[in-house]
Amino acid sequence: MKIDFHSGGLGELEVDLLAVSAFEDALAEARPLVAIDEALDGLLTTLREEEGFEAKEDQTLLVHTQGRIKPKRILVIGLGKRQDFLVPETRRYASTAIAVARSCQARSLAATLPAFDALATERATQFLVEGVLLSLYRFDRHLSEERRRPAKLATATVVLPDEYKGVPPHLAASRAQILAEAVVLARDLTNQPANELTPTKLAECAAGIAKDRGLECKILTPREIERSRMRLLLAVAGGSDEEPRFIHLTYRPKGKEKAQRKIVLVGKGVTFDSGGLSLKQTANMVDMKGDMAGAAAVLGAISAVPSLGLKCEVHALIAATENMVSGAAYRVGDIIAGINGKSVEIVNTDAEGRLTMADALCYGVKLKPDELIDVATLTGACMVALGPHTAGVMGTDYTRVEHFMAAARRAGEDMWHLPLPKRLKSQLESPIADLKNSGERWGGALTAGLFLQEFVDEIPWIHVDIAGPSFAEKEWAYMPRGGTGFGVATLVEYLSSRDG
Repeated sequence: MKIDFHSGGLGELEVDLLAVSAFEDALAEARPLVAIDEALDGLLTTLREEEGFEAKEDQTLLVHTQGRIKPKRILVIGLGKRQDFLVPETRRYASTAIAVARSCQARSLAATLPAFDALATERATQFLVEGVLLSLYRFDRHLSEERRRPAKLATATVVLPDEYKGVPPHLAASRAQILAEAVVLARDLTNQPANELTPTKLAECAAGIAKDRGLECKILTPREIERSRMRLLLAVAGGSDEEPRFIHLTYRPKGKEKAQRKIVLVGKGVTFDSGGLSLKQTANMVDMKGDMAGAAAVLGAISAVPSLGLKCEVHALIAATENMVSGAAYRVGDIIAGINGKSVEIVNTDAEGRLTMADALCYGVKLKPDELIDVATLTGACMVALGPHTAGVMGTDYTRVEHFMAAARRAGEDMWHLPLPKRLKSQLESPIADLKNSGERWGGALTAGLFLQEFVDEIPWIHVDIAGPSFAEKEWAYMPRGGTGFGVATLVEYLSSRDG
């Protein structure tokens, strides 16, 4: 996809589709954008009245220019009320334009930016390009040739306002492309079927990313995992014929200057979750190839870091395994100790992710980072609490959590700060071990967070439960059905903000 920029007369744009935005409570302001030709302006006004176009959210109005001007079609896209429209939603505006471009088989598209102040316009440029690139995503590698319908769109042009200020637009577009590639990587990994993306294959993929991006790579085999005393990971892996792998990628900034901060990212990497002996029902197992979306988000994020040239040191850790059923599977009632020596009574083998994460977090603590962040499709309880589109965020350092939440808002990903109530710790008490691996039904997302907290020592720690937004049941805007790549944008935004 070629990205161009244009400033000046819209009538001179030789494109198949020109998209312009309109706010519901400022519809008159959209007229100068499309008043390129008197007759066309009159036609647009007439059509607007006849079609009842009021610029409500996602409402569209399409006009063929009949050769009067160089753009073949003008598409007016409603954004709702100006006060309700957030800058990251420019991605959604772009996705609407892409959907129409697909339907009319356009090869070229130009889109004006929504009216924002100078700083917001700079960010909107990035989000517009991201929206275009992410809306074109399709996971079609397993479809037959006749079922693949790639978009014909070859060029997208961002129309800059005359008063555009900020970094050169190509830099905003470059950042957008870096981020979009990282999100696409996470989507592809999450969408891959479990028979193809085994723990071994995930490790091979991570090694490939490391080679391409100039990262350090360390992959632990089962024997090395055992030497590292990751007994919780090995217990979960025991029921599968597929061997586990432990993945450790490292980014170190170039130059002699010491890294200002060391941050460890931990992603849940269960490549398929049957529930183990606490077997899931079939309907709940269908999308469990996506139980490694946390690992995908972490890999996507660290893949973007070298191109951004961050000055902080970043580590990505993934305990990759399947959770399957066999005579070697771990059992309800087993007691297993983690790296830090804490013993865990297994009361539910379908609460496996927190076990693998516990060992990965302990490994991360040994790296002596300034902060730890984990991302995991950890609990259905988080979806019950927050719905399918919002991630739950918990942590031990309120200030860092608020910084992370601010990064999520800037990145346009829905997250909500949840507590870690001490009173719920009693749910994890066991008479025969230090902990149980699962609590009661009530507050399940919070007790899962409390469980993980037992393995982070005094390191400032943030836990992100992406069980809901990591996998979409149906397509929406720039989000495809399936793996969404959720979390990548926030992680990259947060790492950039912590770069000093």
